[in-house]
Amino acid sequence: MNIALIAHDSKKDTIVNFALAYKHIFVNHRLFATGTTGLRIQEATDLPITRVQSGPYGGDQQIGAKIAEDEMDLVIFLRDPLTAQPHEPDITALLRLCDVHDVPVATNLASAEALMRSVEQGLLDWRSIVRED
Repeated sequence: MNIALIAHDSKKDTIVNFALAYKHIFVNHRLFATGTTGLRIQEATDLPITRVQSGPYGGDQQIGAKIAEDEMDLVIFLRDPLTAQPHEPDITALLRLCDVHDVPVATNLASAEALMRSVEQGLLDWRSIVRED
């Protein structure tokens, strides 16, 4: 699977800890991440990560393009709902693309945990089956 990891500034420590906790799963998949988030995860886990631009500089749109091209299978985007983001339209567009293209997306730690357990159990394999048809 191709998995995108994104986190707002106040959630970067959380996503790094999340990546450490699920490293045993992530190691079997291709990871993508926005700028600083990807660097922090890479430094903490030694996992290979394809990094795109930072979110405010177009990284959310780059991940969105991969979703639109059916090159992304899962998005974990730990958002800070209490802080206004200057690139909110890009965030909304990214989430809309996930909905349009049936890409599972987690926007908080609880939903991210549920999705990772689904990945671990092979419950999201339907995406690869649908692609083959």
